[in-house]
Amino acid sequence: MRHRESNGLSGIQGPAPNGPLDLTLLRTFLAVHRTGSFTAAARLLGLSQPTVTTQIRSLERQLGRELFGRLPRGVSPTPVADDLAAQIADPLDALVAVAVRGQAGESGPVDPVHLAGPAELLCTRALPALAHLIEQGVRLRVTTGLTDELLDGLRAGHSDLVIATIRPRGRSLTAVPLTDEEFVLVASPQWAERIGQDRIATEGPAALRGVPLVAYAEDLPIARRYWRHVFGTRLTGQAAVTVPDLRGVLSAVVAGAGITVLPRYLCQHELAVGTLVQLLTPDDPPINTSFLVQRPGASDNPHLALVRDRLLREAPSW
Repeated sequence: MRHRESNGLSGIQGPAPNGPLDLTLLRTFLAVHRTGSFTAAARLLGLSQPTVTTQIRSLERQLGRELFGRLPRGVSPTPVADDLAAQIADPLDALVAVAVRGQAGESGPVDPVHLAGPAELLCTRALPALAHLIEQGVRLRVTTGLTDELLDGLRAGHSDLVIATIRPRGRSLTAVPLTDEEFVLVASPQWAERIGQDRIATEGPAALRGVPLVAYAEDLPIARRYWRHVFGTRLTGQAAVTVPDLRGVLSAVVAGAGITVLPRYLCQHELAVGTLVQLLTPDDPPINTSFLVQRPGASDNPHLALVRDRLLREAPSW
């Protein structure tokens, strides 16, 4: 029986490549895999889109396997690409860290990376994901706030990277999808029992009349979107409590202040241990995509690549 030749990468079977794989091609491949787009990868790497396309095609020829399928917007990795990314991500990130340390040693301390975004996502997901980079000499300066204001600050040069809850307009900023937030309608177990979850499924928002609503802001942006998307109706009324931090909204609802709509990542622990109850499980829950946005010229800081790549790598698991 003839055995298929291995290309030297565990788990990826196919014709043996002609010589060792080029690290430049692998770096470009990893950028495409993380951003989901040849165009976005080109912007991050400072290359032209045709150059990225040529490099990916060259790597595919060496491996004898297709790595990406075309989508209406961007590309989708094949199982071979997912396997390859899993094998090379740690080594390539480590090489970047070594290169950055060498550069810092020659030219003095590297400037801090200025990162901005929603306080909740930064504090509960982004900062823990970046913690290990501090040992490599990365310094962070973190700013929280609303997306529109933070994007204005990015254009003015106040930040290097912004985690944005909307895609910025225009082409002056490089924006790549970072993570998807699913919104859930939740309450404490006591309120869930008083309301009756079966009533919500059959009566819709009428079952929630008179129940205190805890919200992020007076205009109820997240709850209004949930009502429109799930119930197909406009949310009326006012919040009983407003807190300009979703972590405060979470703590108030856990304590029994009423109901709210939260991103699942923020309350998944409370749902798991039972201090919160999901009141409704719609077939098509509201989803919001967050984007990682980089200002032009920010790539001069070598630590920026470490922060950016770590966020792109970790965010899908959030």
